[in-house]
Amino acid sequence: MIALLQKQFPTLSLRYLCRLLGVSRSWYYAHPTPDALAERNLELRDAIERVTLEFPGYGYRRVTHTLQREGWSVNHKRVLRVMHQESLLCQLKHRFLVTTNSGHGFPTYPNLLAQTMLSAPNQAWVADITYVRLPTTFVYLACVLDAYSRRCVGWKLSRQIDAQLALEALEMALTQRCPAPCARADSPFRSWRAVCRSGVCRPARTGRRSGEHVRQGQSVRQCQG
Repeated sequence: MIALLQKQFPTLSLRYLCRLLGVSRSWYYAHPTPDALAERNLELRDAIERVTLEFPGYGYRRVTHTLQREGWSVNHKRVLRVMHQESLLCQLKHRFLVTTNSGHGFPTYPNLLAQTMLSAPNQAWVADITYVRLPTTFVYLACVLDAYSRRCVGWKLSRQIDAQLALEALEMALTQRCPAPCARADSPFRSWRAVCRSGVCRPARTGRRSGEHVRQGQSVRQCQG
């Protein structure tokens, strides 16, 4: 209404028009006209588009922080809504990184658990190694799982990926579970090499998950000696 009166009577001041309609000037400024609001939204869209073109990897939160540093009074919800309407949301392409080399000349082993029905814990263990991303570095996690209960029976974190990492995870599993095939009176656990030499633990397969090993009961494994 005030904007319409200003167009019809350009000589009248805003103070007089507000007093005539019984409203304050602060109320007038807090309720912009549709044209002013549309112009403001257009300016915000242009500012968001400029930031996304300058920083293609920015999401709506980073765009919001950039706009606030430039003096815009806007929250992340409004920025997200505008970016969604204008198709300005960041679309990152996740590069698939192959970490397993299956084309090697080393011997491969059959998966002895493929057709095996487990009925109790400690009949088979599986193990693998992965990495954990930290703010400034990576750490490596070796984990041993009970194939029947899917419970972690041994694990180890290390900044280095080496044989000692897998050995300590296996030693924790042997200490906590103390399975019968590996029980010894003079030591709470055996080393990885000793276990492999005894035939208790055999490689499950070498392929996509070449780091897996199985620990099997008498009905599945083939004992040496």
